[in-house]
Amino acid sequence: MKFIMRVSLVIVAGSLGLILWIVIVRGLPSLSWDMVTKIPEGGYYMGKGGGILNAIIGSAYLATGGTLLAVIFSVPIALYLKTYLGDSKWGQYVRLSLDVLWGIPSIVYGAFGFALMITIGMRASLLAGIIILAFIELPIMTRAMDEVIRRMPADLEHAALALGSTKFEVALRVVTRQMLPGITTAILLGFGRGIGDAASVLFTAGYTDRIPTSLMRPTASLPLAVFFQLGSPYPEVQQRGYAAALILTIIVLAVSLGSRWLSARLNKYTIK
Repeated sequence: MKFIMRVSLVIVAGSLGLILWIVIVRGLPSLSWDMVTKIPEGGYYMGKGGGILNAIIGSAYLATGGTLLAVIFSVPIALYLKTYLGDSKWGQYVRLSLDVLWGIPSIVYGAFGFALMITIGMRASLLAGIIILAFIELPIMTRAMDEVIRRMPADLEHAALALGSTKFEVALRVVTRQMLPGITTAILLGFGRGIGDAASVLFTAGYTDRIPTSLMRPTASLPLAVFFQLGSPYPEVQQRGYAAALILTIIVLAVSLGSRWLSARLNKYTIK
């Protein structure tokens, strides 16, 4: 078993290293200051000047908006599961439903959002992309928060109840404060999923070479910028696609490292 564990570790670490190596080797030569500070100019997808600032800002708008919208619903759901449902039949059913939603491919969410947009007469826009990303991130955040909250020592909850606190007060003042680092990590985990998703925003957010100025306008995103550029027949544009992938990888890596640092900082606010 130790041998199998070591082999598994080598495979996982090696796969990550190989992906990073390919992205860095192929993308770094094409990475430039203009690429991250300018929007595409005329003929950009034929090898001419410009950059992907529109996609960087669009991804930030989409992921931030989707994450904030998902947090509004995921935190109350996770606290309700812990405080009121627990391990009851309904609690297990809700957790199973969230697990199923977590496993649904993002392209299915995109197709669902597209069908809903057609029904209500809504066009591809930043708002539609934010809503569909919130749907994708909601089960991820909720289940991650639920697993973290369930690990809280039961003695803390019992002590608060014994002092006369209501279940709502326990959830709001004890559970939230004690598990704040884990909740923060769950939120950033959802953000990382949202900023790297391509299939759902392809159907709902659309794509444009401009920076969105309204929630009702389409927006670009980094995953789609990578997809469109790698599909180009021009070698220069393909190299820019790898550079865009490198930028996206750096952002996701920064979010992961930031979540660890923030969780460590928030640990001092938990109840000891």
